Amino acid sequence: MNRTIKKVAVLGSGVMGSRIACHFANIGVQVLLLDIVPFELTEDEQKKGLTKEHPAVKNRIVTAALQNTLKSNPSAIYDKSFASRITTGNFDDDLPKIKDYDWVIEVVVERLDIKQQLFEKVEKYRKPGTLITSNTSGIPMHLMCEGRSENFQAHFAGTHFFNPPRYLRLLEIIPGPKSNPEIIDFLMDYGDRYLGKETVLCKDTPAFIANRIGVYAIISGMHAIEKAGFGVSEVDKLTGPVIGRAKSATFRTMDVVGLDTTVNVANNLYKALPNDESREKFKLPKIVEVLYNNKWFGDKTGQGYFKMIRHKDGRKELKELDLTTFEYKDVEKPKFKALEASKEIDDLKKRIKFLVNFEDRAGEFYRASFYDLFKYCSYRIPEISDELYRIDQAVCAGFGWELGPFETWDILGVKETLEKMEAAGETAASWVHEMLAAGHDSFYKVEGGKRKYYDIPSKSYLEIPGIEDFIILDTLKSAGKKVWGNAGSTIYDMGDEVIGLEFHTKMNSMGAEVIEGINTAIGMAEKSYKGLVIGNEGGNFSAGANLAMLFMFAGDQEFDEINLMIAQFQNTMMRARYSSVPVVVAPHNMALGGGCELSLHADHIQAHAELYMGLVEVGVGLIPAGGGTKEMTRRFANGVIAGDVELNQLQEYFMNIATAKVSTSAEEARGLGYLRTQDGISLNRKRQLADAKAKVMSLSDLGYTQPMQQTNIKVLGKTSLALFEAGITGMIYGNYISEHDAKIARKLAWVMSGGDLSSPTEVSEQYLLDLEREAFLSLTGEQKTLERIHSILFKGKPLRN
Repeated sequence: MNRTIKKVAVLGSGVMGSRIACHFANIGVQVLLLDIVPFELTEDEQKKGLTKEHPAVKNRIVTAALQNTLKSNPSAIYDKSFASRITTGNFDDDLPKIKDYDWVIEVVVERLDIKQQLFEKVEKYRKPGTLITSNTSGIPMHLMCEGRSENFQAHFAGTHFFNPPRYLRLLEIIPGPKSNPEIIDFLMDYGDRYLGKETVLCKDTPAFIANRIGVYAIISGMHAIEKAGFGVSEVDKLTGPVIGRAKSATFRTMDVVGLDTTVNVANNLYKALPNDESREKFKLPKIVEVLYNNKWFGDKTGQGYFKMIRHKDGRKELKELDLTTFEYKDVEKPKFKALEASKEIDDLKKRIKFLVNFEDRAGEFYRASFYDLFKYCSYRIPEISDELYRIDQAVCAGFGWELGPFETWDILGVKETLEKMEAAGETAASWVHEMLAAGHDSFYKVEGGKRKYYDIPSKSYLEIPGIEDFIILDTLKSAGKKVWGNAGSTIYDMGDEVIGLEFHTKMNSMGAEVIEGINTAIGMAEKSYKGLVIGNEGGNFSAGANLAMLFMFAGDQEFDEINLMIAQFQNTMMRARYSSVPVVVAPHNMALGGGCELSLHADHIQAHAELYMGLVEVGVGLIPAGGGTKEMTRRFANGVIAGDVELNQLQEYFMNIATAKVSTSAEEARGLGYLRTQDGISLNRKRQLADAKAKVMSLSDLGYTQPMQQTNIKVLGKTSLALFEAGITGMIYGNYISEHDAKIARKLAWVMSGGDLSSPTEVSEQYLLDLEREAFLSLTGEQKTLERIHSILFKGKPLRN
């Protein structure tokens, strides 16, 4: 089917509608955002003499909703300029315009009657063949399209975005009773390729997949929490990143989302599922019911499981709810033997297995929670999905879990865990027993380099569809594609004469093992391959250089060692830039400090849309010295066009580094100069490595030629130094920066000006690298710099001294 989406109409501008509109604007689509006309004039409108027919009045609701969304933090839009792609209007005047749009998405209130009334109006103006979808979290498709034409029903489906749509990866696609299969295939592909989503095909069952499983896990977990007598902070400690869940864990997440939202879904599920074998678990335990009755819904009501106390002197103090007395108390700092014992286990899979089998209160809680979840998921097949992998995909993408229920069960051992479950009174569905009896001992396996899942009807393993174009490092590892490795990095054969380098240090920080990995990978690629991809599947691309070794050398005043270490880092970055084969770097999430510098030296950056990139070394009392300062100075010089005010552009780059400015998206990183026009952006994180590999092959096939180091970089010498000094002095007098901040800024200014040259001069990259290294080295001898590094390493927070 040849279908192109150029224009999308979003009907309903509430929190969800406005954010969906913004995400379509993010990818370059023209959006029409509509909502109802207000029933009455406001007092302010009356004072201005406006009538109900005035455009500002008619569009008040949609205008206010969009503006609130554009002000939201975190932002719903990649770049503020993209808001110009959204046109607003109202149902009374502008609904006829939908005849010119390729896709109409309804996002009004979750009431069947209102949705049906709107669809009746839509059908009057919609052009036959236009996509029409409803963003609903649970209203059945067959009820929504009742009474609509055959063409309407053929092009109708549910598209359930999770909120916020920019950040949460899940998009559930729910066919209607008469949906054309080609339409469903299109939506599945479009969500994946263009919206960057994990698109999951769902059945038209209550709450679909993610909310059915996720809300069950939450409410069932609440029963377990109440029974075990855990506190709020204890639970959030147990159910956060330590088991691969979101940092906000359980109670903080409920406060952010709104307890009422979770409770309403749970109540609706209880009513809609009379035959669910675990239906009683959807009944609210006391630790939820009391808050719901008190309307303590979380952030939206000012209190929930946590409450921020604001004192008269301006101090803020966070309190947590005592789940026994339901009064607020000081936030606890919980300790569990299991968590203490697992601190050194970096591998999530190994850590989960260790924790679930640990004999203490934490282990008991994990066993109760996981066993109940496994049982529940086993009974949901084939009710909510015919395939088990869809449950894992939906829950991970919708709730931010790193591992789905069946993936976790695999880690613990299916047979072993089943026996423990049944001993604890949790009986799994019969198909699990049948799978084991047939000699199949896992839900997933890698075979022939392909990841497969256990298919219940055929009693065999089938390849997971839709991921054939992805590059998954775990799969490469399982398929024996590892060609080299050390403690901090691994090189894989990605096929088609391309190799890939993965970091796997803590926070993917760049220490000696990573530097060795980069040099080894480039050497191997130059000898036997078309090129190299540098990327990983960790939570962040890289949080920067490993500061621990630097702190040790600086504390001992081993400046020769520091000089050697920085020179090696610089040489490695320059080798990435000037190798004889293309090097493509694929950064995602945090790419800070050294992670940013490596990216800056790549032949091509294939960034993920969610990219938080910046040169942040001033936060630890230093300047970028892995070529970052040199590179931004070079980019300034190369980007100057005749007639430009040179100092303005240079000052902008200087301020980005001096204030440790970090992008909030890949698009913003482009605006900051970290990404160039030719660098690419992948919307779907799971496609990023494949996109990077394709770029390596493209550069190689086009006849890649090793570039030469630049020797004609124009620096401005005393001219720019004077400008920078004036700015720094003004910032000191205004008490915006400390004396140490000023010292760092002057070192940075010195490098970016090329020193105090008497006139603009052309210099080489190596000249700037030497200045950069000299400035960095001098700052490592400063006590205040050591204090900043110490604070980051041992307290986990920046120090401004």
